[in-house]
Amino acid sequence: MKKLFLLDAMALIYRAHFALSKNPRITSKGLNTSAVFGFTNTLLEVIAKEKPTHLGIAFDTAAPTFRHTAFEAYKAQRQEQPEDITVAIPLVKRLCRAMDIPVLELDGYEADDIIGTFAKIAARRDFQVYMMTPDKDYGQLVEENIFLYKPAFMGNGVEVLGPKEVCEKWGIQRVEQVVDILGLMGDAVDNIPGIPGIGEKTAAKLIAEFDTIENLLANTDKLKGKQKENVVRYAEQGLMSKELAKINTQVPLPFEEEHLKVHITKGEELKQLLDELEFRTIKKRLFGEESGEEKPAKPTAKTAAQGSLFAQPAPEQEAHEPDGEFLHTKEKQNIRTVAVDYHTVDTPELRRQLIRFLALQKVFCFDTETTSENAYEAEVVGLSFCYRKGEAFYVPLPENREAAAAVLQEFQEVFANEKIGKIGQNLKYDLIALANYGIEVRGELFDTMLAHYLIEPEGRHGMDIMAENYLNYKTISYDELTMRGKKQIPIREVPLADLTEYAAEDADITFQLQEKFAPVLKKDGLEVLFREVEMPLVQVLADMERAGVRIDTEALAAYSKELEVDIRAAEQRVYADAGEEFNIGSPKQLGQILFDKLKLIDKPKKTATGQYATGEEILVQLAPEHPIAQHILDFRQLQKLKSTYVDALPQLLSPKDGLIHTTYNQAVAATGRLSSNNPNLQNIPIRTDKGREIRRAFVPRSPDFVLMSADYSQIELRIMASFSKDESMIEAFRQKRDIHAATAAKIFKVPIEKVDSEMRRRAKTANFGIIYGISAFGLAQRLNIPRKEATELINAYFAEFPAVKKYMDEVVQLAHEREYVETILKRRRYLRDINSRNFTQRGFAERNAINAPIQGSAADLIKIAMIKIHNWLKISGLQSKMILQVHDELVFDVYRPEQEIMQAKVKELMESAFTLEVPLEVEVGVGENWLEAH
Repeated sequence: MKKLFLLDAMALIYRAHFALSKNPRITSKGLNTSAVFGFTNTLLEVIAKEKPTHLGIAFDTAAPTFRHTAFEAYKAQRQEQPEDITVAIPLVKRLCRAMDIPVLELDGYEADDIIGTFAKIAARRDFQVYMMTPDKDYGQLVEENIFLYKPAFMGNGVEVLGPKEVCEKWGIQRVEQVVDILGLMGDAVDNIPGIPGIGEKTAAKLIAEFDTIENLLANTDKLKGKQKENVVRYAEQGLMSKELAKINTQVPLPFEEEHLKVHITKGEELKQLLDELEFRTIKKRLFGEESGEEKPAKPTAKTAAQGSLFAQPAPEQEAHEPDGEFLHTKEKQNIRTVAVDYHTVDTPELRRQLIRFLALQKVFCFDTETTSENAYEAEVVGLSFCYRKGEAFYVPLPENREAAAAVLQEFQEVFANEKIGKIGQNLKYDLIALANYGIEVRGELFDTMLAHYLIEPEGRHGMDIMAENYLNYKTISYDELTMRGKKQIPIREVPLADLTEYAAEDADITFQLQEKFAPVLKKDGLEVLFREVEMPLVQVLADMERAGVRIDTEALAAYSKELEVDIRAAEQRVYADAGEEFNIGSPKQLGQILFDKLKLIDKPKKTATGQYATGEEILVQLAPEHPIAQHILDFRQLQKLKSTYVDALPQLLSPKDGLIHTTYNQAVAATGRLSSNNPNLQNIPIRTDKGREIRRAFVPRSPDFVLMSADYSQIELRIMASFSKDESMIEAFRQKRDIHAATAAKIFKVPIEKVDSEMRRRAKTANFGIIYGISAFGLAQRLNIPRKEATELINAYFAEFPAVKKYMDEVVQLAHEREYVETILKRRRYLRDINSRNFTQRGFAERNAINAPIQGSAADLIKIAMIKIHNWLKISGLQSKMILQVHDELVFDVYRPEQEIMQAKVKELMESAFTLEVPLEVEVGVGENWLEAH
């Protein structure tokens, strides 16, 4: 059978845009491609999974429709279309046309009218039609061969609704009655008024009883009270609303069956658009490995004869430095189109010459080629250097570790020279890899990854993508270097000439990126943050990662067994609730138990595969009323604790020393906070007793050491007090009062000694919620109280802390003017939606405007403390080490004879890291494991 999919472009574009609004996809040129990205993925997924024979994409136009003529206020109150959607619509049309997919639009008609018309025509021509949209209004159109296809979204699977499903969903007899329900309930989004006081459930109930609006109006004597009054008074408005909600299936747009046939074009136009949108994964998905880009020719790198290596300066290549317009319009350069002077330095004499020239430089760029992404485990295969654009040198190392170390030692004099600056991309990795061989890098550092992170906090900071965006240059990828057919060879097996070209290019391009970024840091006032915080922190984190932390594997093994017992007990509780045993880990079986057997809800949601949805969101909603849901959540939490942490941590031990060496990420969180992986320290549970037990397994490196934890107390609230200069908050902190109890006393107007635990809990939630710009709705959800009560609580809070409200209003106003906010140290958080006409996006940006300076300043502060402590430890020559950083907490492996000085000095350095209006307070604890110390 012929299978036609008709996509409601506007509904899908809006859905995609808002789904990614909290984590938008921004290109290097500042273009928000979230809507186009989401739409494209949805389109490709439906083509791949549903395999339609025919396809069309329907759009609204800006022209007024017959509905505007009939009702002047139609859509008048709709929020302004977000600017990013306005930009996305023509891009989606370009995408469709580049793929040869019909764009269906006609002035005077909306997308749903076009889809309705085409659906009815196609059904008469023996098509099976699927109207793809999240819009419920389309339910009025379904019939035997016409289906409403709701795409998967936010954990909910695909829904395919025919006449039976639509009627069941609304509790009606005929799909035509959907229009009557819509007429009664109206549509706030489109400003269809409906009849006041009648919502969706009431409308469905009335139509189920009276069949149509017209029949309802003929039987108003059967209604009572306010409902009867409204139906009589607004009868004409209800009838007009029904007409506005009715989809027109007589649009004068020709249905051309041949034109709608699916034959996706994959040509140059599509490639260019995907490049412009920076959709690399989608491009690879569509074009495979054959992306149409020319691969670099076989190595052109020069292996110079001895004596000629440094004879001539590299020619200046203007193609490497295009202006901004050039980046948008010119074809990208690569190693085949740009003259470069790359050399293999593979003899002792050539190395001596290179070292002599490096020693003469004020700054040089270097990069390591290694055998592993794990810096601590990696073996260095070679080094590349660049001190002049277009010219670079690759030094291959012997495979034997001792011989490689000897060659590296030759370069120690230039690496250790503090007068020579060092440039690199992700320098922390290189510092750790070289430190494995005893090589120490000194001098002022410039990391291009971190420079770009400060310039574009939410951008992508990989060298390859930055080269394309800032230098208009396409680098050789690692896959191009190492792939031989479908097999990837080890880097040591790559021919030397190939490796020279690849490694030298890395150093050259990084050197050029530094030249691009340094002036921008200065222009944007980011130099102090970069040079005094982010760059010194690189060495701090490198030393912490190399230090590692010991794990008590026996304790974890014992705890794993204990958790296994708890898991089995939780399992039995679920079985008892279910009345039978089944596989709790099987979503299919679990769904059957919950919804077929126990019938916990009438109309359970289903996934794309047709199974019942049993995700955490569903279970959390069910838990208050159904014990089995809470028991399943308990079972899952215990299983996750065991598999993700207790059983996984021992697998992360380094074979070199038996310790765990986490990796800290400096350029991930836009707020400036550090993140970590392998393990993710920030996610190690702390809120539950079972979760906290994991910290017990983190132990000192030997019996001569003890663990010490130093944790900032309520740092974000102290920063808010300092920023807002609110006297009440400042006084509470200065007097060392319980800030949450003090807040409760203020907003509930009771003496502090009369504050009970519930008051304190609400005040604590308000305290932390306010600094995140929480709404009354959000506070009501967190405290499980009515929204009116939450509003009163917020109003009382601001009445008692007026300076906090004044500060928040001022920072939001400033954000509107500048479109960014700053931390104490001028770290910027750009807020591209702060002036959006769409109040949902604008509201989200305004909440970020309030929170980002506070959270970011807390990040700045602990980084300063880490640098001060690291420097002091080095100067003092102590054996104690800083080993972990988690949020506002630092953890140390303390040599027992140094315990007293460490406790005093670390507390002093952390509390003096920055001067605020209120004193900083650090709580220090010591123990035989992390749990005891915290």
